Amino acid sequence: MKHLSSTLLCLIFGVVFVLAQNEKVQDSVSTENLVEVILTSNRLEISFNEKSKTVQLITADQIQQSGITHLVDILQQVAGVDVKRRGAGAAQADLNIRGGTFDQTLLLIDGIKLDDAQTGHHTLNFLPPPEMVERIEIIKGPAARAYGQNAFTGAVNIVTKKETPKRLSLYLQKGNYDQTNGSILFGSSNKKNNVIGFISKNTSDGYRYNSDYQQSNFFIKSTFNKNKTPIDLITSYSGRKFGANGFYATPSAIDQYEETQASLFALSQRFINGDLIFKPKVYWRRGQDMYEYIRNKPEIYRNLHITNKMGGALDTSFSSNLGFTGMGIDISKVDIRSNNLGNRNRTMINFFLEHRFYFLSNKIDVTPGIASNYFSDFGWHSFPGIDFGVQLTSRFRFYGNLGSTYRIPTFTDLFYSDRTTLGNSNLKPEEAKSSELGIRFSSSKVGISLAYFNRKSKNLIDYIKANEDDLWKAENIQQIRTSGIDFELIHMIKLNELVHNFKISYSYLENKLDNSKINFSQYSINNDLKHHFIWTYSLPVNVNLNAFLAFKYIERSAGESYNILDFSARWVFKTLEFSVYFNNILNMEYWESNFVTMPKGNGLIGLRYSF
Repeated sequence: MKHLSSTLLCLIFGVVFVLAQNEKVQDSVSTENLVEVILTSNRLEISFNEKSKTVQLITADQIQQSGITHLVDILQQVAGVDVKRRGAGAAQADLNIRGGTFDQTLLLIDGIKLDDAQTGHHTLNFLPPPEMVERIEIIKGPAARAYGQNAFTGAVNIVTKKETPKRLSLYLQKGNYDQTNGSILFGSSNKKNNVIGFISKNTSDGYRYNSDYQQSNFFIKSTFNKNKTPIDLITSYSGRKFGANGFYATPSAIDQYEETQASLFALSQRFINGDLIFKPKVYWRRGQDMYEYIRNKPEIYRNLHITNKMGGALDTSFSSNLGFTGMGIDISKVDIRSNNLGNRNRTMINFFLEHRFYFLSNKIDVTPGIASNYFSDFGWHSFPGIDFGVQLTSRFRFYGNLGSTYRIPTFTDLFYSDRTTLGNSNLKPEEAKSSELGIRFSSSKVGISLAYFNRKSKNLIDYIKANEDDLWKAENIQQIRTSGIDFELIHMIKLNELVHNFKISYSYLENKLDNSKINFSQYSINNDLKHHFIWTYSLPVNVNLNAFLAFKYIERSAGESYNILDFSARWVFKTLEFSVYFNNILNMEYWESNFVTMPKGNGLIGLRYSF
């Protein structure tokens, strides 16, 4: 830890010196108008450049340039974000940030929380298609003060597009393992209303035994009453059927099978009256999960879980001479019907309050806040925190934050049981205290950020066992100290009137388990990203042809390391678009979760026609 701290201090002073010199040069050459992005992931709507947390953005242009077919692939291009896939086509994947588990990271779509009281394994089933996304806001570090539980180590907010030019687009892809992807994108807009929608069907025979899949999706976003007080409507559905060779239980369980459904219906509004902003929303989230230990033999072992969550929220914020105030309340009820977990329900109330103070002509800002939460089965919990920032110059900012975070057990943690796993109804909520210090430089062409974070967790829930032949049992394990660094460099270069985008990002993570007596652990200890390096380069050949390269180096705490290189290209001619996407060009053999071997080199060829 001393070595890490010394290295970090050297990096900080080095970056400060370089950025200070760079700013002098830029200020002497020109004054650039920075593009202002308002973070909707924050309860307080503030500019991206004024944030006092580590937040990283992925824009619609970056998603399009990458050539990816699923948002899981673009999330894997962010250092410190560990998306652990089981197989191809994103049939099943877990979202983890800064060494957390899939239950400790919250997914939001347009600010609507999609936490799952059954299990976080299926959270990413709700991801919208890339074509529907305006931007992705990735909040690294605890966000429970703003969103409540499940934002233990971070959150990802997907901001969807509100409209698109009137169009109809047909897209077909074909690739290895008989991958076939077909989709329709449509949009229509007038002065009062607009609608944008996406329908797709993806299939594959699989790259190994019992790894086939079928995926059906639709996502529709409508905006009504645009010229008065707009109302946004989201309706979405994702259905998946897939062979789950080695996904759960043990790697030798090669005949597992699963079917999942994920549905969302939400209404939201943003109303402004002077300095007052109201953001009400109501939503219904449904998840269904059917699992067979032996495919097509439900009589041997079969689970069926159906989860419904209904809720409403109201966020408000206003400015005054004292600064900027935000408050809100979120009330929801979740129920589950399950042949394994039983019929259960939980009522949740989340209230938050925070205020941003400004000092020295807005050069310094301090934002204290608190969240109070009620759970019908776990009672009340309150968690305070504070953010602070120093705007040293128009482009250079120093920031930090301190706070508490938590997560209550899922119904799976509490009550699940099968031939290899046993829940624990006596589990306590997870808790942690965290801190972060960072620096950031932002201009229209260059963005650099460096942060050091530290988290001390207790009562972490993990599935552990003393001997290899024992059952996995959910337990509150001992304290874990997590620390690390995040670094990102983005540079846009204009050559021959074409913009080249270059990005390097790196994260380092270290976990220390106090007085560990645990021999086997499923989630919290053995398989984190220790070193995570990513390099991406968007290379425009001409106005119609763009290529994209992504290189990833990963070393996990268990000692395994591997390199992944992906390549994509898009050629556009009038209403036609031809694309290629190649994954794992280096033909590496590797796994991301539960020893499920990922596909070696494979590719897709696509053709899109728009009219």
